[in-house]
Amino acid sequence: MRILIVEDDTETADYVMQGLREAGHNPALARDGRDGLFQATTQEWDLLLVDRMLPGLDGMTMVRTLRAGDIETPVLFLTTLGSIDDRVNGLNAGADDYLAKPFAFSELNARVAALGRRPRHTSAEGIALQVADLKMDLLTRDVVRAGMKLDLQPREFRLLEFLMRNAGHVVTRTMLLERVWDLHFDPHTNVVESHISRLRGKVDKAHAVALIHTVRGAGYCLRESA
Repeated sequence: MRILIVEDDTETADYVMQGLREAGHNPALARDGRDGLFQATTQEWDLLLVDRMLPGLDGMTMVRTLRAGDIETPVLFLTTLGSIDDRVNGLNAGADDYLAKPFAFSELNARVAALGRRPRHTSAEGIALQVADLKMDLLTRDVVRAGMKLDLQPREFRLLEFLMRNAGHVVTRTMLLERVWDLHFDPHTNVVESHISRLRGKVDKAHAVALIHTVRGAGYCLRESA
């Protein structure tokens, strides 16, 4: 199974990653809640293993956001918060199972196998993002503004998707390099600026209200107001 582990503790993450690989699974790692949410909504996973206490975005909020977006990927919480109330709250937030730390890997592996046997349900409507009159369908990959379909290249689509997922918030050049280009260093090129410029030409050029804004000295923000 393709399993996304959302865990900021390096020791726990390494332990679970190694165990899952040895069990024949294909695990990947996100080290904070925002990255976990991004990966969970942009890729196909068979299971999410999520810590509750995460930097950037806590696990409960992450899972609630997924469920609100009709993403039904099974979720197993792995957390030190193990009281009855904690378990009930986690399950009510949309998790399918709950395992308190510390845990034996044999139990985790059994729970992973059990969740993998459950039938999957998919949404007929798909997943969509919308900011003002700009709409993006993540399944068909159609992007429309004011009824006009936009022809975006794959990288432009990823860039716009990240801006729309963070609508109203400033995203930095470093964030874009990491999340859109998967670069964890600065290549000292204008790749971000040139793609933003081309994206503006497609998203804003034919419309009176611009949605993509430059925040001087900070980065970029997708929002309806200036």
